[in-house]
Amino acid sequence: MTALTRRHFTAGLAAGSLGLAVPARAGTPRRGGTLTMVIQPEPPTLVSLTHTAGPTTRVSPKVTEGLLAFDLDFRPRPLLATAWEVSGDGLRYRFALRRGVRWHDGRSFTSADVAHSIRLLKEHHPRGRGTLAGVVDVLTPDPHTAEIVLSRPAPYLLAALTASETPIVPKHRYDGDVLGSPNGKAPIGTGPFVFKEWVQGSHILYERNPDYWDPGKPYLDRIVVRFIADANARAVALETGEVLYAPDTPVPLAQLDALKANPSLRIETRGYDYQPIVYRLEFNLANPYFKQLAVRRAVAHAVDRSAINRLVFYGYSQDAPSAISPALKAFHDPDAPKYPFDPKRAEALLDEAGFPRGPDGLRFRVHHDYMPYSEAYQQLGNYTRQALAKVGIGVTLRAQDVPTWFKRTYTDRAFDFMSNGMSHSFDPTVGVQRLYWSKNFRPGVPFTNGSGYSNPEVDRLLEAAAVETDPDRRRALFFAVQGQVGRDLPDVNLVTGANLTILNRRVANHPTTIDGPSDTFADVWLEA
Repeated sequence: MTALTRRHFTAGLAAGSLGLAVPARAGTPRRGGTLTMVIQPEPPTLVSLTHTAGPTTRVSPKVTEGLLAFDLDFRPRPLLATAWEVSGDGLRYRFALRRGVRWHDGRSFTSADVAHSIRLLKEHHPRGRGTLAGVVDVLTPDPHTAEIVLSRPAPYLLAALTASETPIVPKHRYDGDVLGSPNGKAPIGTGPFVFKEWVQGSHILYERNPDYWDPGKPYLDRIVVRFIADANARAVALETGEVLYAPDTPVPLAQLDALKANPSLRIETRGYDYQPIVYRLEFNLANPYFKQLAVRRAVAHAVDRSAINRLVFYGYSQDAPSAISPALKAFHDPDAPKYPFDPKRAEALLDEAGFPRGPDGLRFRVHHDYMPYSEAYQQLGNYTRQALAKVGIGVTLRAQDVPTWFKRTYTDRAFDFMSNGMSHSFDPTVGVQRLYWSKNFRPGVPFTNGSGYSNPEVDRLLEAAAVETDPDRRRALFFAVQGQVGRDLPDVNLVTGANLTILNRRVANHPTTIDGPSDTFADVWLEA
């Protein structure tokens, strides 16, 4: 086993635009106080073991930690692992685990918990099936050592070991039904905050862990996570100081200038490089209209990304026309197939496909299910309806709550096409493969291959890239993926959003990690 140097680590990541490290706010930490934050919508579970919904990944790390954290330069920092080594062939990852750590119920944290967590993540995590596909065993030679054994290299593995992506959960809470474990609603972890209550529709309460392994931390007494469905109410809560912290662009972008003028608030754009979001239209390839490539290409030509950037995202987004986000500069192919805005071409394709306009001017009607996470998705749905109406496709929007949306789209598959936002993560194998890999077509599991797309060549390319350690060859494989997906068009990738956090100036020492809102918040404090 050889120590993993920073040079080897960053070369293995082969990541692109990761952002520059900016020192956290200077000053002496102040103890005490309650950080009130708002997330929307309410998470379906409080542990990101089986679910990767954005709200879940924000709250889970406050209680449930990972092996590593990463600073704003994407350098690894110890968390539950204090040291790590990688074998020369890339097939063994050995971790020295932190000693003296206890779960919130008093039991000792050991390597058995790490091994059980990795196995559960491989089976149940929406991205884990791809990320951990090469894991054949997790050895536990002693209570403070865990060794992940792979059948093939996984050049992205270390970067996946954050609290939000790869949470380490207590084995004794997941001995039976994983999906039905009470730990998802009342989590026990090793983190700086202890779960106290979840009043659904209202809030989650976390209190300071007095026995946290890092003496003196956390600085906060408690965190109250509120759910405020109305965007205007969220803005008012921020302006009045009722809420001190709000991630994930919590208000309509049209209101941002007014909030910027408030001297008690600041806008933070750092802390989002770990999970760049791409907004997209995803087709159900079993639909009688969208199973036809010409119809999908017509839709691609009918939407105008510049209009979406301007009307939906107020200039805070950028074009993202290929299967890999331009934020992942090491992997994004700027020459992947494109479908420029061309309504006349869209109409011609629909005519050729055998769908002429009827007496009412429409060719056919379909339902569109937009992701019910924020006003931006509703606005994107409205724009899509208007754009497709101009080429003769009648679109009925369906507004619904989050559980209904999940059931309709991923479980029942009773949708025609939908709009959603997907994280491409720090590496395409983790964030992108799940969307196009036929083996990840898993009805009932959110944020997987929702279109039902299957192409053996794309499967081969994705699987080869997942184990390729040469950066140039790996880049070429992902370029080929983008080319083939662009020709098949199971979805239309639109724009990548510039996420931001609005926070009160009293909130100090944030962000310090590349996944800022998904940090543990052990180091955050409130100024007087």
